[in-house]
Amino acid sequence: MTRWKITVEYDGLGFSGWQRQPDAVTVQGTIEEAIKNFSDEIVTLHCAGRTDAGVHSLAQVAHFDLNKPTNGDVIRDALNFYLRLTKAVILHAEQVDENFHARFDASERRYFYRVINRRPPTPLQADRAWHVIKPLDINAMQKCADILVGTYDFSTFRAGNCQAKSPIRTLDKFIITRNGEEVIFSITARSFLYHQVRNMVGTLSLIGTGNWDFDMFQSAFKAADRTKGGPTAPAYGLYFQSVTYPQK
Repeated sequence: MTRWKITVEYDGLGFSGWQRQPDAVTVQGTIEEAIKNFSDEIVTLHCAGRTDAGVHSLAQVAHFDLNKPTNGDVIRDALNFYLRLTKAVILHAEQVDENFHARFDASERRYFYRVINRRPPTPLQADRAWHVIKPLDINAMQKCADILVGTYDFSTFRAGNCQAKSPIRTLDKFIITRNGEEVIFSITARSFLYHQVRNMVGTLSLIGTGNWDFDMFQSAFKAADRTKGGPTAPAYGLYFQSVTYPQK
């Protein structure tokens, strides 16, 4: 039995999220089926961070165990053959230690959220970024984002059906940048609560458009109450960027 680590890129619009579901097309289920077609083995795929329907990935990491003798290049190319009609692709496959775990060994996860900030519609970016019409004040949003960096109770940005045992999380970085009409929210942490990134972005958008001020944002955050926060940003603007593992 050999443990394999794969790096996966996918278009979230082609799937009902990562996690396998009955009667739904998911990333996990689709790749597990490709592995079965390649190896004639039924495996369970474990990922670094489950994503919702519509959320994209540039470099999701997952692992699985396989009896079939093979190598990384063969796994990558074989799985991509079976995935060719889907919106997922295997970027890399490598053998790892049998104790490696894609989720539990991760030391840092990075997401970014894309906003197209202009009045006209965005036909070329539809379902790839959130279209916000009112001008966004980057400096005002960054001032609020700065108070989120550190270890805090993030209940204000936690979805009601989040299954995490604790709302305490540590944000390492939260940087907001603008490049022309595009605004990028870049967030780094070891782990996140369910919908945390989308809820933070949605709430910060109220600051950017001038509907809220700094004191309102700070009060909402300190309330540790989801009902005090802002809207949930659409899933299709969110991208799982990368994951880091400790060097051994």
